[in-house]
Amino acid sequence: MRSTIHAVAAGGVLLALAAVSGAQSQGGPSTAVLFENVRVFDGRSDRLGPPSNVLVVGNTIRTISTAPIAPPAGLTVTRVPGGERTLMPGLIDNHVHIVMAASTLPELLDPKTSYATIEARAAEEARQMLLRGFTTVRDLGGPTFAIKQAIDSGKAVGPRIYPSGAMVSQTSGHGDFRHPGEKSRRFFGKPSRAEEMGASFIADGRDEVLAATRENLRYGATQVKLMAGGGASSPYDPLDTTQYTLDELKAAVEAADDWNTYVTVHAYTPRAVRRAVEAGVKVVEHGQLLDEPTIRLLADKGVFLSLQALDPAPPGDPEYRRAKLAEIVTGTDNAFRWARQHKVKLLWGTDFLFNPAQNRNQNKDLLKLRAWFTPAEVLKLATHDNAQVFALSGPRNPYPGKLGVVEEGALADLILVDGDPLAELELIAEPGRNFMVIMKDGKIHKYSRYP
Repeated sequence: MRSTIHAVAAGGVLLALAAVSGAQSQGGPSTAVLFENVRVFDGRSDRLGPPSNVLVVGNTIRTISTAPIAPPAGLTVTRVPGGERTLMPGLIDNHVHIVMAASTLPELLDPKTSYATIEARAAEEARQMLLRGFTTVRDLGGPTFAIKQAIDSGKAVGPRIYPSGAMVSQTSGHGDFRHPGEKSRRFFGKPSRAEEMGASFIADGRDEVLAATRENLRYGATQVKLMAGGGASSPYDPLDTTQYTLDELKAAVEAADDWNTYVTVHAYTPRAVRRAVEAGVKVVEHGQLLDEPTIRLLADKGVFLSLQALDPAPPGDPEYRRAKLAEIVTGTDNAFRWARQHKVKLLWGTDFLFNPAQNRNQNKDLLKLRAWFTPAEVLKLATHDNAQVFALSGPRNPYPGKLGVVEEGALADLILVDGDPLAELELIAEPGRNFMVIMKDGKIHKYSRYP
């Protein structure tokens, strides 16, 4: 039957510019997509399934069968011939900063850069993320609420976003991006540029941490991000520093728990992580400087560890950042090996910041994981495993339903890959060439014709 896709030609590839298939009517789904003769990577297995047909009705995977599927009557059906290509779940990046990855730090902090410009760059970055096959992301700090709402309402194109809102940081912490000599708003100054734009809250003491956490939840945060230790991208907090007292961390955890969601923390060192775990934090971001006993503690407590394989700083970066990143990169191998050995609940993300040119490497970053995982394990980590953290958001989860898997009843976030990524993981590093179809929520956002 005739497809209802509205698209434009771009280098031989059809990029859908609007939500196309899977549209809903008041009476229920009116469209369907039938993938025919595909090999399914379901997000869990270490091998592809037999040649199969997969029917998507509305935004849900309705049927998976090795036998021919007859779509329900009355639906407009888009048939996608698979040619035994691989159908896999959409990719998930569990640590992004959409706004802060789309501009440089000087641009973000420059009062001459309008908020409209910053938002426009971020919206385009969100669109590019989806066209790289990342159908879901967890945004771990930044003013992304407006972008998420635009995407969810169909006014913009991008991945599902689990937003944290403004990063919550102590004075002198990893989220304190004031210029040298810039006074605190508490001591004869005014809110910093980062605070004004919603990138961070500088909050000290139990009461301010409670207020900052609740403010993020009011805006729609699915989880709350606190800075519990030093970081590489901020100039005034050494990596070894432990940030926030136990009481301050507990305040955020209690406020999030009252909203039936959770706190995640930025932390690298054993001391920072142990304090966060004692406070009841459920996810740790980074952890490349952890020792083995602390890794075991995370496993014993069932705390998620969201790791990244970061790159050294480029030559033009400030010396402070180059030195900090060098230390983090050195600890990465131990963190991944110990997390795997002790069966920590592991997540993966990129954590790109302040370098827009780096964003196009989002897919290639997955190839680094081959140092610790098989190709099947890499893809499982970036799909099924990454999706497990969303359950921690409870009723704050904006996308109820199964993500990260290809199975009946799951949400239809799918990629059709031209080849077998379990045998050739490099295929995922070039989404423009190798991702023939990208579907999010039952809607096709890219459809590349092939012989």
